[in-house]
Amino acid sequence: MKTEITELLGIRYPILQGGMAWVAEYHLAAAVSNAGGFGIIGAASAPPEVVREQIRKVKELTDKPFGVNVMLMNPNAPEVAKVVVEEGVKAVTTGAGNPAAFMNMWKDAGIKVIPVVASVAMARMMEKAGADAVVAEGTESGGHIGSATTMTLVPQVVDAVKIPVIAAGGIGDGRGIAAAVMLGAKAVQMGTRFIVAKESIVHENYKERVIKAKDIDSEVTGRSTGHPIRVLRNKMTREYLKMEENGVSLEELELLTLGSLRKAVMEGDVVNGSLMAGQIAGMVKKEQTCKEMIEEMMWEAEELLGIGSVGLR
Repeated sequence: MKTEITELLGIRYPILQGGMAWVAEYHLAAAVSNAGGFGIIGAASAPPEVVREQIRKVKELTDKPFGVNVMLMNPNAPEVAKVVVEEGVKAVTTGAGNPAAFMNMWKDAGIKVIPVVASVAMARMMEKAGADAVVAEGTESGGHIGSATTMTLVPQVVDAVKIPVIAAGGIGDGRGIAAAVMLGAKAVQMGTRFIVAKESIVHENYKERVIKAKDIDSEVTGRSTGHPIRVLRNKMTREYLKMEENGVSLEELELLTLGSLRKAVMEGDVVNGSLMAGQIAGMVKKEQTCKEMIEEMMWEAEELLGIGSVGLR
């Protein structure tokens, strides 16, 4: 299934793994790349030298292309931006800001720049800044979200820009990939499905919550603060929403969630941890290797699209 994105990134399948903080580390990124997708290290708020170490560890496990997600609100972002150049990373995805300050440096180094956007206006801005592609991410995604749904956002972004568009949010199987292609996307980015990959370092308690999740188990906290985050319901989300309703200050809300994602991922705290997951959690029913997941999804997508080994243009 050749597309502009598979050619741009030199990958077999048009599937990118989301750059999830704490989750998207070198084991998962390498496994996705080895399976024919595009693995991504989530730099999040990690120090530059930790990101460098992660990049080098991926290279020990795969000779396939992979990328790094640079969180632009991270105070370390300028140093991380330099690290990806020094380490010869193939591509970067970016979130939480405008990568214009680093664009020339990355482009001069031959790095493909793929910002994550939640609106048509941001997609146009990124194209003008020199982005090679954009990830149009709908509100169905886990973690930090925008307000437009994938079904409405993707076709509008496709119509608005000339660069290739990658669809994200609410995609967890071959049907979702096929639907994204019909909306005009040239690839998809997935996060939640890869949380339960056998190669994922996520604690088994967290994986189990995703696998057992029902369609109604997704919750959005932080709407009142302007920083909405989609997670699975638990004691922490109930407390957070109650505090929001009572008009508690942003400082107090942040205190409640401090370190909560690490607690969930590393310690398996599914009561007070932040179980970031998209609305497709209710569709995830089993733990598989990245290879099994990707091949299963691609077979289903190609059957539905009726393209077999024919390229997609």
